[in-house]
Amino acid sequence: MERSDTRTILRLAVPALLSLIAEPLFLLADSAIVGHLGVAPLAGLGVASAALLTAANVFVFLAYGTTSLVARWVGAGRQGDALGAGVDGMWLAIGVGVVTALLVALFATPVCRVFGAGGEVLAQAAVYLRISALGLPAMLLALAATGVLRGFQNTVTPLVATTVGFAANLALNLVLVYGVHLGIAGSAYGTVIAQWGMATGLAAVVLRRATAEGASLVPRPNGVLRSARHGVPLLVRTVALRAVLLLTTWDATALGDIPLAAHQVAMTVFGFLSFVLDALAIAAQSLTGTALGAGDTALVRSRTRLMLGWSLGAGCAVGVLLGLIHTVLPPVFTPDAGVRSALAAALVVIAVLAPVAGVVFVLDGVLIGAGDGRALAVVQTVLLLLYAPVAIVLHAHAADLARHGARTSVVALWCAFATYMIARMALLLLRSRSDRWLVPGA
Repeated sequence: MERSDTRTILRLAVPALLSLIAEPLFLLADSAIVGHLGVAPLAGLGVASAALLTAANVFVFLAYGTTSLVARWVGAGRQGDALGAGVDGMWLAIGVGVVTALLVALFATPVCRVFGAGGEVLAQAAVYLRISALGLPAMLLALAATGVLRGFQNTVTPLVATTVGFAANLALNLVLVYGVHLGIAGSAYGTVIAQWGMATGLAAVVLRRATAEGASLVPRPNGVLRSARHGVPLLVRTVALRAVLLLTTWDATALGDIPLAAHQVAMTVFGFLSFVLDALAIAAQSLTGTALGAGDTALVRSRTRLMLGWSLGAGCAVGVLLGLIHTVLPPVFTPDAGVRSALAAALVVIAVLAPVAGVVFVLDGVLIGAGDGRALAVVQTVLLLLYAPVAIVLHAHAADLARHGARTSVVALWCAFATYMIARMALLLLRSRSDRWLVPGA
């Protein structure tokens, strides 16, 4: 049984990993192309992308919540109900996407100003963000459709859609920016077109299957509201998580330019490692929901133990690798000796933290798959309330830390963040060992 479960986990996790890694390539392609237009367009792209990524991360519950709902029905052997719940989630995504797009388009300039843009950078960022708002409904629809497919234990189709979307995005940007000479606006239009293509393709796969099962394709008010209620706790969890990350960045800004630069690169590295470790969490969401839908709590426990072992092993492997190359990576990102030294020190902390992150991400996936959103919202809110005073104290003593040098400052910052991650692991382990989240049935 364990060997069969291992194959199933790998079948889900490997395509999910490749898909997660492929997603940032949209931004990399835009950056490479827009970068040749000048400093202001590139800086404007960075600001607008930060706003768009914030919106996407906040609404990731559209994928996570839909996965757990659909997987429950699949496990119960009720394919039609699973697809009906999935279609409801997609309609919710469209509604939320349209409202968000309107707000972003109307307030593009103030939003970019909040993210620190000014002058010509502000003008470029506002143009990109205003046009990119047209793609927000597609972005959220793609999240929901991906959640449906993951609920059916299909992570290959989202990978294909992401790969094709990246290729289309690259081609369109080259044509619109350099061929038609639309500047940063051409990059935004290219990305929007690619996003709608991805969303259309993913939605078509889901709707074709829903039609075959006789599921309703029209929005059902009760079903859409059920999806919304199911997603609210995950939204609270995500907002609290983003608040922790923002507090950490707020502390980094008070430490000085060199610590801030080192922290930003370190957080980028940590984000990439998160993609690697989060692939198992995606598998956990689907497998947990399906097993609980079938009423097999013993299988859930068995798979959770197996995935915890895998995540701990993956975290250790990633940590050892990062520890070995912690002095090799900094020169790739910066020629500044001070930033290199501080970054190398931060990478050592991240290397030690990697096994903890592996356990955290998988337990998050297991509990999301079980539909334990309320507990996750409470846990993350408690952690935010505990972390906020630490961040405030660190910010108040930023000048004292800065006098000890950039290396010491960055290590202190990342040790504080590591403490938060360890506390998060402890609370999630405590929750996973109880039986309150093991609720069987659809």
